[in-house]
This record gives sequence, C-alpha cells and structure tokens, in this order.
Amino acid sequence: MILGHPATTAVVFTVHGIPQPQGSMRSNPHGPGMHSANPSLKPWRQDMVDQAMAAWADRDPLTSPVEVLATFTFPRPAYHYGTGRNSDTLKPSAPLAHTTKPDLDKLQRAVGDALTLAGILRDDSQICSWAVTKVYGEHPGAHISLVCLDPL
Repeated sequence: MILGHPATTAVVFTVHGIPQPQGSMRSNPHGPGMHSANPSLKPWRQDMVDQAMAAWADRDPLTSPVEVLATFTFPRPAYHYGTGRNSDTLKPSAPLAHTTKPDLDKLQRAVGDALTLAGILRDDSQICSWAVTKVYGEHPGAHISLVCLDPL
C-alpha cells in the first residue's frame, strides 16, 4: 500500500488452474493482426474475467488509482520430491519461491487486462502499485485482491 494513503479493499477473487503469462505476440500467418504466442492465455484470462465479474457484481468501474495484490501458485515439479517410498515427501532442498518461467511481469499483464475486460477498471493504467508473488503449492491458481486508493 502507498504509505499514508487510506485504502479500501474493493474486490477479492481466486482463479483456479495454472497461471498463464501474457507477453510475447506473433503475427498471424493467415491474415492481418497479431495474437498471443501462448495458446493457453485466452482460456486463463477468460477464467480471470469470469471470477472477477462474479466478485464485482455489476458495479460501475473504479475511477481511482488502485493497488493489486496477487499470489500466483504453481504445482511443484516431480524432482522436488523424493523417489520410491519417499515420492510424497518434499526434499529439504525444494525451494519455496517459484523462480522459473513464466516471468512475473507477464503474469501481471494478464491480470491487468482481465480487470479491464471484467469492467472493474476503466483502464489498467489505474494500477499504480503491485504486490505480487510466485510460489509453489498444492492448488495452482491466482489469488487477487484489488485495493482502491482514495484520491489525494
């Protein structure tokens, strides 16, 4: 939160599934325009839009600056676990933080666009602060909170 600013949580929602990045674009070989290089982005972003709209409940779009808090949870790869009878035991060397692809900024980009498509924000340029993490966990997905910052 921006220090010294009163804030109100506007909406909180969770999206289940493996978080997908929005970033690289490629040209359409069958016609004009560009499209995402990630074929899994569209259904992931639609799931975010659906969950955001359900949580927002047809209110008018926010016009003030906002802060987005997001935690992206990814499934652990098999090599984080032991083998044989220890296949359900996490290795002591297994990291807590998710430090491999996708890039955090590309995950944020998908959230910003989903908040705009859901009608919560007029434009994702209203986001003036992010608090975002990538972690491993049993239930992949994204937990997103939107905090409305009162204007100065």
